[in-house]
Amino acid sequence: QVHVVESGGGLVHAGDSLRLSCAASGFFIQYYAIGWFRQTPGKEREEVSCSSTDGSTDYADSVKGRFTISRDNAKDIVYLQMNNLKPEDTALYSCAANTMRTRCTAAARLHEYNYWGQGTQVTVSS
Repeated sequence: QVHVVESGGGLVHAGDSLRLSCAASGFFIQYYAIGWFRQTPGKEREEVSCSSTDGSTDYADSVKGRFTISRDNAKDIVYLQMNNLKPEDTALYSCAANTMRTRCTAAARLHEYNYWGQGTQVTVSS
């Protein structure tokens, strides 16, 4: 049975750091591109980072230089290190596997992502 659990969120101050974890079971992340997404009420879900199976990574412009995605295929965990957090980073963060691709690409569509977790809330106060 496929299961994804995100953790590591919390309430922090601007400038602080958090490391989010995305733990997968029931499938092997080594075969899929994995994306981290965030969503706030009333806004569309935004992909903030993506990790390809070959180790390459992509980032939204809003988080470049502050966030780092990494994966541990042996543990089936994908991490999102978030530094210098800003109030606008406040959101529910979720991860998902792109079951149609191994490489991250701007051509990927949301419907390609499956195996979603419940998300972990990140709140950044000013």
